[in-house]
Amino acid sequence: MNLTSSTKPQSRGFTLIEMSIVIFVLLAMMTSGFYVNNVVGEWKLGRDASETLRTAYVAQRTYLADNPTVPLTSLTPALLLPYLPNNPATFPTAKSLQSATLCARVNVSPPYMTNSSGGISGTRYDPSKTTTDSLWDVGE
Repeated sequence: MNLTSSTKPQSRGFTLIEMSIVIFVLLAMMTSGFYVNNVVGEWKLGRDASETLRTAYVAQRTYLADNPTVPLTSLTPALLLPYLPNNPATFPTAKSLQSATLCARVNVSPPYMTNSSGGISGTRYDPSKTTTDSLWDVGE
């Protein structure tokens, strides 16, 4: 009796279903990785804008403590430059989610980000469209 002819030979490859499952899992992992990367980028922009607003707020409060008769509405970024840490040459800015340059409006308290240069005018920039969620609303 020949045993080798009655046994089924072992296959050494992958089936189409196995390969399809592996490809699907890899695609799902890549998609979630791209999503997380985008969310982290948005978080970094928000963190940078928050730091800019905190810096502007501290400079604003320090300036007003040194100059108590100066009205808040007359503040400009140029007046606050000496009160910023590390003595920068220009007032710090931030980037919007669309990569536009944002400036801190410093003649209001608390300061907020605007889409105009100069830091004393412009429309309020808030990507969440609400002032109660603390997203880019630092100081409120």
